[in-house]
Amino acid sequence: MMNKWDIDGLAEKPTINADTEKLKSDLLTLNMGPQHPATHGVLRVEIKTDSEIVAHAIPHLGYLHRCMEKHCEALDYRGIIPFVDRLDYLASMNMEWGYVMAVEKMLGTEVPRRAELLRILTCELQRIASHLMAFGTYALDLGAFSPFLYAFDEREKILRLFEEISGARLLYNYIWIGGVWNDWTDSQIDRVKEFLDAFEPQTQMYHELVSMNKIFVQRTANVGVLSIQDCFDYGATGPVLRGSGYKWDLRKNAPYSLYSEFDFDVPVGTGEMGVVGDCWNRYIVRMKEVKESIKIIRQVMDKLEPGSVMGKVPKVIKLPEGEVYVRSECPRGELGIHLISKGGKEPYRLKVKSPCFTHTSMLPLMAPGQMVADFVATIGSIDIVLGEVDR
Repeated sequence: MMNKWDIDGLAEKPTINADTEKLKSDLLTLNMGPQHPATHGVLRVEIKTDSEIVAHAIPHLGYLHRCMEKHCEALDYRGIIPFVDRLDYLASMNMEWGYVMAVEKMLGTEVPRRAELLRILTCELQRIASHLMAFGTYALDLGAFSPFLYAFDEREKILRLFEEISGARLLYNYIWIGGVWNDWTDSQIDRVKEFLDAFEPQTQMYHELVSMNKIFVQRTANVGVLSIQDCFDYGATGPVLRGSGYKWDLRKNAPYSLYSEFDFDVPVGTGEMGVVGDCWNRYIVRMKEVKESIKIIRQVMDKLEPGSVMGKVPKVIKLPEGEVYVRSECPRGELGIHLISKGGKEPYRLKVKSPCFTHTSMLPLMAPGQMVADFVATIGSIDIVLGEVDR
């Protein structure tokens, strides 16, 4: 039987009704995570897509929430150190240092010079290990497997040293109130020098393998662009802020400990590939920071002299009534510790300002208009750790 629409001119062809038009324009909601490997932990991002294009992205946090800040209200000041270890568990040394500086500031403790130098040495090694993890996992996100193996091989050498000085490979409880728990021996310092001598030339190889790789550049240049104003509006710090071209590093701009004695640069994004503030620039800032950390560690080893590694601290630490805010430059940005004491052995309140939480909140700003694969590159470029985001 002939369909009436097969004969031109018999009648007008049907028009698309409103319901059909609505079906064509509806967005598809997808859950990316909390088990998705590209979310770097238990992060769930609810994305609304129009085909392959992301229209909206909503981060859902709390899958790793452990009530850390509330627990600290029932712990003495020494007992809190293992808890801050578990914030950014890829940079535990830096977490410990930020917290103990807050306690030391309220306590009025003077830290011996050798302990301060060992803190800098340890935390700069931790910064290298953290950036190696970021380098390896970011390449893995984008489909390259070999850089991941190279990164973990180098990171392992640092973790072995940390295991010797603290007894742990990830959560150290090493930086204590008043100094450090254990001194570094001369042989361990020599091994740090041997590691740096072997590792520094390798950084150029990683640069050629990944940074200038054509596929890697195409996947990261001009993707996830953040302007300096965006960073100011959201409170971004660390490599995310510096990747947008703003030179701000607490070790230079507001020096703490002995950082004012050291000569090093603060790398920023320059738009060498793509535009300033894109994924590639955030990545390259971390790679350049590795070289600057090497420079700082070499200077520390030149300045090291025999001496005590613990200052005079009372057996039972009781802080006077008051409050203090201390910030420090961690691998992922500026960590803030707001400590409030009502007197006594436990804090009234311990509030942690997390750079990873801030950067995660910027995903809805960067996502619209990206393809899903580019959104994966964007998440990897901000280098988040969910232990610090959720706490």
